[in-house]
Amino acid sequence: MTVAAVILAASPASALADADGMPGVRRIADVAWSGGATPIVVVSADPDGAVGTVLSGAPVTLAEPAPPEHGPAGQMARGADVARAEIDDTDGPLLWPARPVWVGPETVTSLIELHGTAPGALLRPTSDGVPGWPALLPVAALPALRSVAAARMPPDVLDDLV
Repeated sequence: MTVAAVILAASPASALADADGMPGVRRIADVAWSGGATPIVVVSADPDGAVGTVLSGAPVTLAEPAPPEHGPAGQMARGADVARAEIDDTDGPLLWPARPVWVGPETVTSLIELHGTAPGALLRPTSDGVPGWPALLPVAALPALRSVAAARMPPDVLDDLV
């Protein structure tokens, strides 16, 4: 079973935001790798190369974002497509906005393990009953993801898929 990590940075600034002295996108990539996700794709614009620089040496692919008019669901689908181009039999992407940087590798591992027992389910960690990130989307749900309206924000995209 192969689960990719798709890290979604709405802007270079969000990718580079500080996470206790480390760029957030690098921290997330390291956590995803430690938790067993592969491949790891970061979807972010990188006009001056700063995002690529902080990812240097990590097992990460930096992907250009989808056109802005495709909205958050389009960015999610773009990352999933890049991941599946790298490893064809990817079972699902962990969709991970760049903002929640404090998720640990144990959460990634737990989601991957649970995916093995519920391969068709959209999985999300929860805290006090509130769903969080990253979300593991089964590959079978990618066509539905592509049909989500561009104006929908990430939590709403997942609501639409449930």
